[in-house]
Amino acid sequence: MNRLKAKFNEEITPALMNKFNYDSVMQVPKVEKIVVNMGIGDAVQNAKALDTAVEELALITGQKPMVTRAKNSIAGFRLREGMPIGAKVTLRGERMYEFLDKLVSVSLPRVRDFRGVSKKAFDGRGNYTLGVREQLIFPEIDYDKVSKIRGMDIVIVTTANTDEESRELLTQLGMPFQK
Repeated sequence: MNRLKAKFNEEITPALMNKFNYDSVMQVPKVEKIVVNMGIGDAVQNAKALDTAVEELALITGQKPMVTRAKNSIAGFRLREGMPIGAKVTLRGERMYEFLDKLVSVSLPRVRDFRGVSKKAFDGRGNYTLGVREQLIFPEIDYDKVSKIRGMDIVIVTTANTDEESRELLTQLGMPFQK
């Protein structure tokens, strides 16, 4: 069993039950899924950019990404409906906990001038969104093989009803929020 999942079951669940006075263990907020999304704007001009991004995303998450396509045409961007413009991965279960563990303990501390992640990126329903400026912070990415630095969005979807519950859950899981 994953280190983070074991910690969640043994330490975090009782702590959250005490803090928010839940009656049942089932009321404790959990991490439901993590969606990692990478928008590749230059995929419009060259299709190879998309392939490398998909490979990198697969390395980072350990799961095959889905190619996302444009919903409508935008003439200014030379974009037609249905053109591939990004890649995303939805992680659940074991892979999700592994990715979160790696993100919190290895990748985020590798960010330059890192002072913690923003406390304001909650959406009001207990979900947290985190933007990463470069894919190099992940240990699987080989610096020499990177053609272009790309960022990605990481959305952590929880079962929490409020931002406060969600923030507490993520803090307990080791998310380094700004002081």
